[in-house]
Amino acid sequence: MLTQEQRAIITATVPILEQGGEALTRHFYKNLFRDHPEVLPYFNQAHQHSGDQQRALANGVLMYAKNIDKLAALGDLVATIVNKHVALQIRAEHYPLVGASLLQAIREVLGEEVASDAVIDAWGAAYGQLADILAGEEGRIYKAQAAAPGGWSGARDFTVRSKSVESAEITSFLLAPADGQPVLDFAPGQYIGVVATVDGVPMRRQYSLSAASNGQTYRISVKREEGGKVSNFFHDHVQAGDTVQLTPPSGDFVLTQSDKPLVLISGGVGITPTLAMLTAALRGKRPVHFIHAARNHGVHAFRAQIDALAAQHPQLQRYYCYAEHGGEHDAPGAAAPDAVGLLNKEQLNSWLPASRDVDAYFLGPQPFMRAVKQYLRELGVPEQQTHHEFFGPAAALN
Repeated sequence: MLTQEQRAIITATVPILEQGGEALTRHFYKNLFRDHPEVLPYFNQAHQHSGDQQRALANGVLMYAKNIDKLAALGDLVATIVNKHVALQIRAEHYPLVGASLLQAIREVLGEEVASDAVIDAWGAAYGQLADILAGEEGRIYKAQAAAPGGWSGARDFTVRSKSVESAEITSFLLAPADGQPVLDFAPGQYIGVVATVDGVPMRRQYSLSAASNGQTYRISVKREEGGKVSNFFHDHVQAGDTVQLTPPSGDFVLTQSDKPLVLISGGVGITPTLAMLTAALRGKRPVHFIHAARNHGVHAFRAQIDALAAQHPQLQRYYCYAEHGGEHDAPGAAAPDAVGLLNKEQLNSWLPASRDVDAYFLGPQPFMRAVKQYLRELGVPEQQTHHEFFGPAAALN
């Protein structure tokens, strides 16, 4: 339990974190990987090299320090971290390793004059409090997943039943449990954890589930990322009949029940979780507006599938926006998009339902989502009616 003096110390460090949080987290990761190389498989090294992971952790630490007296305000952040950790199978025994490296980084980066024994003690207590919150919630989810029909704990063997090219960049993998038993149900929008060994090195990633739950199989649709070791491994080496390991579904970006018109807005590979959402929504009668932005026809995945659904379901309106159209990226006779150029507010306004009383979900690259969020606000869609997820790292161990 934090004392009032310790809370005051944590609050007093907020200006330091605002100015130097990324330097602190970069040093933290260096210490952690040097002293505990066994945790490397839990981290996406591409996000390390880009700095995304350091920025995400710095922001998380800052938000925790700012809300140390009102932790309930961290609800969404905690839920996101917990779900990422569950997909990666972060366990209680990992937290002391992270804590030791974090305190060491605070002392080494800030210096003993600033990071006095009192400051280190306060941050040790604060980290212990956060670790207890996260580990407790994660443990509850692990038990529930193992006990649920089709559930399991840890990594489970799955067989690749089929491999399908969806676009120039995205390939789908249909996965069935090797033991022939049912699989855990999941909510539309959730992702699955993948454990892969690439060049002898174990790695963990999360991929959105791109087909609705059926109790028997899972489907992931993987974008080939430049320099992405796991995505390139799946594209180049994983074939039908191979075995991969999965951890149970997780994620708090999910479709909620509602009678309001549904708006699904995606950019690039952000389309993958919207497919499961769309399938689930079309089981009812609610109107659906499906809006997808892609660079060009060649990288637009699942167009034929969406077009077929629109032909079958009158309540579905679909719109496509390509940044570029024509030229080498388009196959002969390629269908034209509904608009060319970057998705803008005027175009989005023409594709939204007349009433702004909608449920809007949007996801994709971060610049895309920042723009869409701003457009929706300016077009009168209330903030509480929008749901979005920034793809990428959310916490230290992911």
